[in-house]
Amino acid sequence: MSALHTQGHVYLIGAGPGDPDLLTVRALRLIQQAEIVVHDRLVSPQIMALIPPEAQLIDVGKAPDRHPFPQPNINALLVSLAMRGQKVVRLKGGDPYMFGRGSEEVAELRDAGISHTVVPGITSAQGIACSTGVPLTHRGLATGVRFVTGHCRAGHELDLDWDGLTHTETTLVIYMGRGQAGPISARLMAAGRASSTPVMLVVDGTRATEERHFTTLAEMAEVASRLDAHRPTLIVIGDVVALADDLATPVARPLSQVRHA
Repeated sequence: MSALHTQGHVYLIGAGPGDPDLLTVRALRLIQQAEIVVHDRLVSPQIMALIPPEAQLIDVGKAPDRHPFPQPNINALLVSLAMRGQKVVRLKGGDPYMFGRGSEEVAELRDAGISHTVVPGITSAQGIACSTGVPLTHRGLATGVRFVTGHCRAGHELDLDWDGLTHTETTLVIYMGRGQAGPISARLMAAGRASSTPVMLVVDGTRATEERHFTTLAEMAEVASRLDAHRPTLIVIGDVVALADDLATPVARPLSQVRHA
């Protein structure tokens, strides 16, 4: 039998922001059928509980300033497992192609001739916008939205298009920005964004443990400094944040816990 016929398949699956009810139907089906799961730290415990108990779990999660399993090693692991004929679920928080390094893993699989499928997930910004009542766009307030990462390599400054991020009618969403909240707010204000711009920081978005912190750009760094570095935090900057009081919904609960009249 040729190597092509003995190879396995890798499914890169977006697990969404944390609430298992926000998984896609396809993602849920593949997770429940999984035999081996290579997972990140940001996949919620509730979603991990959906994996069959007999499945093999490999934790390759990264924490702030702690990367015990470097990305090249993860790429090589996926190739190795597939070469053995394994059907592998690569489970990522959010969406694999939204600051999830999924494209790097796909490139490695493609170069090795490994068949693969990418299953999209609801990215954190989408889920949190709906759970908090803060729309990413709103007529008269925000005609566009920018997604940026606040993560940078140790010893390097965050290099963003600061002038391009100052438009008042553009909502700014920052992934992995808690640790860089000080430099981000300082650079945005220096580039012309008003210090009074509303800001929302959301911890554990869409989960039962979700926290919502509202402040201004001037005070963002101080608020961020009080947050747990080991819990995922998303930052939303823009006038749409002021709509939270009108549109907010209760902290998310799984549908199984919601009672209907």
